[in-house]
Amino acid sequence: MPVKIRLARHGRKRSAFYHIVVADSRAPRDGKYIERIGSYNPNTNPATIDLNFDKALTWLGNGAQPTDTARAILSYKGVMMKKHLLEGVKKGAFDEAEADKRFQAWLTSKEAKIQAKIDGLAGKVADQSKDQLEREAKVNAERAEAINKRKSDLAAEVEAAKAAKIAEAEAAKAAKEAKEAPAAPAPEEQGEAAAEEPTAE
Repeated sequence: MPVKIRLARHGRKRSAFYHIVVADSRAPRDGKYIERIGSYNPNTNPATIDLNFDKALTWLGNGAQPTDTARAILSYKGVMMKKHLLEGVKKGAFDEAEADKRFQAWLTSKEAKIQAKIDGLAGKVADQSKDQLEREAKVNAERAEAINKRKSDLAAEVEAAKAAKIAEAEAAKAAKEAKEAPAAPAPEEQGEAAAEEPTAE
């Protein structure tokens, strides 16, 4: 029976995650499988991979053939590297202690790369958050300045309206007083009236 290590799709639309399974190559993608050996979630950054290392290595040793994506996942987790080293031990190129030493060195460098990527992503997120806060602060300052300007303009308009109303009221009062006051006789009329008065002898 041809056995493959492959992915079985799960999850909702546009948010899929996958089970890493050992299955008959003739079985449907999401159908019956022999054994589940892990899971793969590409929705996170970096992707979350949970793998039973020993079972994956055992199935590879027994002749199971991984698909391209499954091979990339197994290579990422070091299963393919371990299989390669064990084949070297079988051929007598080096002993098992040397194989373990080489695998640990590879694993350390791989973990350092992964951690560097995680730190870089965290720093990028922090920088984006900082830039966003600065942009929001700038927008808030501009908005507050616009509100203050609008308030000052409204206050100036109110003061101008009050001053115009007071000036109008004073002008109306002055006009009313001028209308109600008796008209004073002209100087020529006063002289004629004095000439007509009889003089006492």
